[in-house]
Amino acid sequence: MRELFHEITSTLRNNKLRTALTGFAVSWGIFLLICLLGAGNGLMNSFMGNMEDFISQSIAVEAWYTSEPYDGYQSNRKIDLNEKDVAYTAGPEWADIIKNVSRTTAGRSDTLSLNGLTVNGYLLGVTPDYQELNKMKMAVGRFLNPDDELQQRKVMVIAMSQAKELNPKDPENVLGQWVSAGSIAYKVVGIYYTDERDWRRSVCIPYNTFKGIYDVSDKVQSISFEVSGPKTVAEHKAFEADYGAALKRRHHVSPTDERAFWIMNGYTSNMQMNQAQSILRMALWILGLLTLVSGIVGVSNIMLIAVKERTHEFGIRKAIGAKPGNILNLIIAESISITAVFGYLGMLLGMVACEVMDKTIGQNSVDIGFQQIQMLKNPTVGVDVAIEATLVLIVAGTLAGAIPAWKAAKVKPIEALRAE
Repeated sequence: MRELFHEITSTLRNNKLRTALTGFAVSWGIFLLICLLGAGNGLMNSFMGNMEDFISQSIAVEAWYTSEPYDGYQSNRKIDLNEKDVAYTAGPEWADIIKNVSRTTAGRSDTLSLNGLTVNGYLLGVTPDYQELNKMKMAVGRFLNPDDELQQRKVMVIAMSQAKELNPKDPENVLGQWVSAGSIAYKVVGIYYTDERDWRRSVCIPYNTFKGIYDVSDKVQSISFEVSGPKTVAEHKAFEADYGAALKRRHHVSPTDERAFWIMNGYTSNMQMNQAQSILRMALWILGLLTLVSGIVGVSNIMLIAVKERTHEFGIRKAIGAKPGNILNLIIAESISITAVFGYLGMLLGMVACEVMDKTIGQNSVDIGFQQIQMLKNPTVGVDVAIEATLVLIVAGTLAGAIPAWKAAKVKPIEALRAE
């Protein structure tokens, strides 16, 4: 082993340019692979992080206008969901599939005021599970609870952006204050988090409180719920068709009318996002592996040249007793040494480049009008992935060197000695 190591180092020192070019191809391949995977992870993390506040694991249903006449009714008829639809959705017919049914009222715009400062607000009557269904993150305080609903308390939960306008110096101090919405005062029991330009600035008050003050009808703006049966996109589409058909029958809407009801399915949106994420990750791996192939081809070409240059040397070795296995081991060991050393160097440089991306590009954000989105979020690669990629390169480099090594081992001594 010691003699083999000495021969390899001696050969590499005597062929510095060839070694450097081969090493550069290997390092560049693994470096680009790590950078591509890091940037891809950053894009996916950013996309998922920016969308997680908009896509929830729930289904929301709203009604609109009909698009065609049916059962004696004219087209363009306004459809309104009601409490009977809520009871039907939560009833025994869908008990095996639908869970945690919630509803919201139609909202109303009002001006919130506190100590002479005002801000626009959109009052919305909601039930306590509205927070979980819509992924609202509390900055301070709490969300509405069942007691607020039962006792029709005059309490509200506002957005942090609204609290900053009502109390610019200490927005969290708005918690516990009585804020006027028009002529009615509500106690702020919670403030939920929003970005500076977040479009979602709803003011949540208990559903029964809203109904008792602003709307005594049984109309419902939307119905939200979770489902536990469907698992695939096809199964969710089938459920949407069945549930939508049931609502159409209840409201005398044509079975072919696609405008009367909107069903917004957060489950299928998440599935589609995950599918897009998998496709992007696969594409990045393919691009990275193609880059690695260029490095492997470089190793193979250099080893072919090295074998041709050393054919006379191999003939002398075999003439004095060297076995084909000795020649094979020598060339493969040289190939492994180059790919291992330079592959490890490329891996380290790639991980450093990912950290640099995280500290520079990863800190930037883009304004898309209604919010700021982060360009790259944690654009790094796990150590395990980097090591696995390097091992793949080493194995591939070994195979690349095995072909010329096998050819060299088969050369007869007399033919090798004749080679120039």
